[in-house]
Amino acid sequence: MADWKETLNLPRTGFPMKANLPAAEPKAIERWDATDLYGRLRVRRLGAPKFILPDGPPDANGRIHLGTAWNKVLNDIIVRSRSMAGFDAPYVPGWDCHGLPIELKVDRELGSRKR
Repeated sequence: MADWKETLNLPRTGFPMKANLPAAEPKAIERWDATDLYGRLRVRRLGAPKFILPDGPPDANGRIHLGTAWNKVLNDIIVRSRSMAGFDAPYVPGWDCHGLPIELKVDRELGSRKR
């Protein structure tokens, strides 16, 4: 079998090839807990004008897919940008979807008669 690595023009870096997540992740979480950046931001924004964008459940109407991730990323960008603009913009997970399965069943049964 040919060694294709030598045929590629790749940059040389000092980074290790393996992320070693089992060892790196606990250290990152420990660092995040120690800095408490989100908690400090919440305190700093107290009294600022509110901006709340409830984030919906990830799988209220089906399996998680690429659109689910895209929605989460967009919501995160919006909330963070509002916070950087000086608003009190906490992350609010929205989990009020208990009626959705019933609504979907009604939609299926009534179809166009629903309107």
